[in-house]
Amino acid sequence: MEMKRLVALLLLLAPCTLLFLQAQPRFVPDTDIKKVGEVLFQTPRRFSLGFTNKGSGSLHIKKVKASCGCLDVAYPQRPIAAGSRGEIVLTFDAKMLGTFYKEVEVLTDAADEPAYIAIQGTVVTEVHDYSDEFPIDLGNVRMVTNTVEFEDVNLGDHPTAELRLLNTDRTAFRPELMHLPPFLSAKCEPEDIPPGKAGTIRLTLDSEKLGGLGLHQTNIYLSRYQGDKIGETNEILVSAILLPSFAGMSEEELAQAPELKVSESSVELLPVSGKKAVNHNIILTNTGMSDLHIQQVQVFNKAIGVKIANSTIRPGKSTKLKITITARYLHKSKGRMRVLLISDAPRQAKQYINVEIKS
Repeated sequence: MEMKRLVALLLLLAPCTLLFLQAQPRFVPDTDIKKVGEVLFQTPRRFSLGFTNKGSGSLHIKKVKASCGCLDVAYPQRPIAAGSRGEIVLTFDAKMLGTFYKEVEVLTDAADEPAYIAIQGTVVTEVHDYSDEFPIDLGNVRMVTNTVEFEDVNLGDHPTAELRLLNTDRTAFRPELMHLPPFLSAKCEPEDIPPGKAGTIRLTLDSEKLGGLGLHQTNIYLSRYQGDKIGETNEILVSAILLPSFAGMSEEELAQAPELKVSESSVELLPVSGKKAVNHNIILTNTGMSDLHIQQVQVFNKAIGVKIANSTIRPGKSTKLKITITARYLHKSKGRMRVLLISDAPRQAKQYINVEIKS
């Protein structure tokens, strides 16, 4: 009798144990210590600490605690899907000269113990080296980044993103963006950036003009002077992901919905040197109660090719997603090496598969 009770208990716990093993998030920061170089005295400066969820389940950032009152912290409030990236944004108010080491404690549902990330640099009265804060050199102007991403956009949203610029010329600079698409608008603050000063271009996305679900990518170009031409040097890659909405679903409908499980959310492939292409297969499984429809399979980088065997997956069934890396395109695109899946699974409407080429 005792043996029967034990077996019954194990059978009862088995689904929970299996679910636990299948859906484990993993918080992986880009670096433990971010070296930020020189910071101007009494001038607030913002830093982004990137991280990736390299687990198989959604990651929740519970809280981020700063080690100092000189740090303001902002972190994602929404869950980070498996394979997706996120950012913790720190604003540092430099009120003391000299070297600094400031730490934040990150509490997540991926582990009982917190993770720690730090920024390290020097507060100075005059900045001589701008390469850390504005690493992209365009001649008379420097930029923090030449990529802009709008993630988790729902229809009707109007999210914003910023492009930070530094005018390194001896005269005022008025930034202008060329080839701006209808779904983007831009405003520069200040309109004219004085010599040696920084400014911000604020981009606003009109989601109602995107036209369809999934990934939308476009290239815009920063005009550095009157009569400037477009080219790879002044190119800015903008991407936006429009997601389906499940706001109107009842609890009963959610219980009967499809569920997407991927065999791998991060893929490491051998170098493609000497080969024309490298292939890798991902298994997609529907662990839900109704048919799963893969509505979009898209890539961020043209070096990646994808092919899905079946876009509709019955409950309990699987299909194959073939990923192909083409060598000749590897160094010709600024897009991230990742695949995007858009599905009608409410809990996995967006699923990333990150691809890394081993060195």
